[in-house]
Amino acid sequence: MRIALALEYDGSRFCGWQQQPTGNSVQDALQGALRQFSGAELKVVCAGRTDAGVHALGQVVHFDTTLDRSLYAWVRGSNTFLPTSVAVRWAHAVEADFHARASALARHYRYLLLNRAHRPGVWHGRLGWYHHPLDVHAMQTAAGLLLGEHDFSAFRAAECQAVSPVKFMYQARVERNGDLLVFDFIASAFLHHMVRNLVGSLVHVGQGKQAPDWISSLLASRDRRLAAPTFTADGLYLVAVHYPARWGLPVADDIPLLPLAVNARAITDPFER
Repeated sequence: MRIALALEYDGSRFCGWQQQPTGNSVQDALQGALRQFSGAELKVVCAGRTDAGVHALGQVVHFDTTLDRSLYAWVRGSNTFLPTSVAVRWAHAVEADFHARASALARHYRYLLLNRAHRPGVWHGRLGWYHHPLDVHAMQTAAGLLLGEHDFSAFRAAECQAVSPVKFMYQARVERNGDLLVFDFIASAFLHHMVRNLVGSLVHVGQGKQAPDWISSLLASRDRRLAAPTFTADGLYLVAVHYPARWGLPVADDIPLLPLAVNARAITDPFER
């Protein structure tokens, strides 16, 4: 039997998703909890490997098992042995050809940026921070230039292992809610550090260092050296992973992120080109 799980986690306590010799990754925590609950070694595969400090509300994984457990038991049993900063949200039985990464249509990432003179206290580690005033209208104009299919090499980390830098951006939006700027990106897939690099360049536009059409120039250049520095991981969240309806997986886009933030909008069909 193949089981899909969705989980949320506070990434500030981990060295990232990927299993590490130190054992301090989200994958290590989940596989350890599954082992304690089931008594078996279960290898999980995720939809998107998040970096150190990156959070998730709708990470999706799958694993194979011969054990006969109810879906409810997989949720409760896993959560019993997980650290408090990680929680399984649901479990779903899927066909053997389902793959958490390869079956996904798109991923939704959200970046939360506090835009005020003084740094965050209560929300330290959960929000990015920028102290200079930012022009959100200019940033949204620039973000609109990211829509469609592009080579995103200018926003790709040097260590990125993706086969191709060409991705399709379904949504790129920047909105202000008081002192909070909310960046939403939905794309077919993302390159290593791509969202954080996009946020860094959009902040340059918002501060007036570059005009909005600079983003088009960066895309055309395919040169990472010309774009802005990578922004901090603190405010980055993997909100949801979208799959074809035939898998019957729950949609996680309607969950609130933080009391400060605007709720994610329900997406009925973001994949129409």
